[in-house]
Amino acid sequence: MSPTAPRRRRLPISLRRGPVAWHRQEPTWRDASPRLIDAALKRAGARPTGNWYVLGPSAAVRPDAGYGRTVEGTEIVAWRGTDGALVAGPGACPHLGAPLAQAPVRCGTLVCPWHGLALDGAPFAGWTPYPAHDDGVLAWVRLDGHGGEQPLDAPAVPPRPSAAGSLTAVYTGTGVCEPEDIVANRLDPWHGAWFHPYSFVDLTVLDDGAESDVLTVCVSFKVAGRVVVPVTAAFTAPGPEPSSCASPRAKARAPSSRPTPPRWGPAATAAPALWSPKRSSPPPPERASRSPASRPPCCAP
Repeated sequence: MSPTAPRRRRLPISLRRGPVAWHRQEPTWRDASPRLIDAALKRAGARPTGNWYVLGPSAAVRPDAGYGRTVEGTEIVAWRGTDGALVAGPGACPHLGAPLAQAPVRCGTLVCPWHGLALDGAPFAGWTPYPAHDDGVLAWVRLDGHGGEQPLDAPAVPPRPSAAGSLTAVYTGTGVCEPEDIVANRLDPWHGAWFHPYSFVDLTVLDDGAESDVLTVCVSFKVAGRVVVPVTAAFTAPGPEPSSCASPRAKARAPSSRPTPPRWGPAATAAPALWSPKRSSPPPPERASRSPASRPPCCAP
C-alpha cells in the first residue's frame, strides 16, 4: 500500500459570481460617520510615541552601504553592523560634513568617501549614534530632540501575523500632506471599493473599531477580471509618529486611503512618506580622539 501523497495547498483565489457594477454597489456614506472617524483619530493621536520615527523598510538597510533619509529636518544614515544589528546616526560626516548616505560599509564599519573617516557605530569625532530599532519590517530611529515626549526603549508596534505565514510589503511615497488627513483616511475603510475599485471589490465592514480600535473588513482583492482573493482583513492604527511629513513639526500617524492608496495593510505594516531636502551646512570639524585607523581592521590589505 503506497503512502498517501500530501495534499496540495489550494490557492486562495475565487471567482466572483454575479459581480455588482461600481455604480450599483451599496452606498456607504451613512456608515462612514465623521463622528466615528474623528473619535478614532483623536485616540490614535493621543498614543505615546516615545519619540520614535520610521526610517524606512528594514530590508532597505543593507550591510554593504549606508541608507540615508531626512526625518523632521534631520539627516540620518543607517547601516548594519557585523552582527546585522541596525545602526543609525547623523547623516553628515563630523570631519567636513560629507554626506554619508550610500557611503560604503566594510565589516560593519561605515567609511566616509571623502577622507576615509571610519564609523563603527560608537561615538567618535563628534558623531554620536541615535537609538535605533528594527522590528523585522520597519527600521526606526529615536529623535528625542524632535519628539518632545518621554523616550521609550522601543516603538509601540501593533501585533503582526507571524513572519512564517505572512507576506510583507512596505510602500514609501513622497509628498506634501496633512498628517491628520492621512490618519483619518486610514480610519475610513468604507471608501475602499468606491475610490479604489481597481484593487478592492465586495467590501463589507464587519467591525468599525469603535470598541476595539481594530477595523475588520471582508473584502476581495482583484487579480484579473473576475478572479479575486477574498480575505478578512484587520487594520490597526499605529502610534501617532510612524513617519515624517512635510510640515516642520509633523506627527504622521496612521496612513490610510482618501485620495492615496492605503499604506498600512492587513499586517499593520507601515511605510513613511520621506523626502531628502538639500543638505544643510555641515557642523564644525572636530578632531578625532581615538587612534587613527583609516580602515576597519578586518579589511586591512
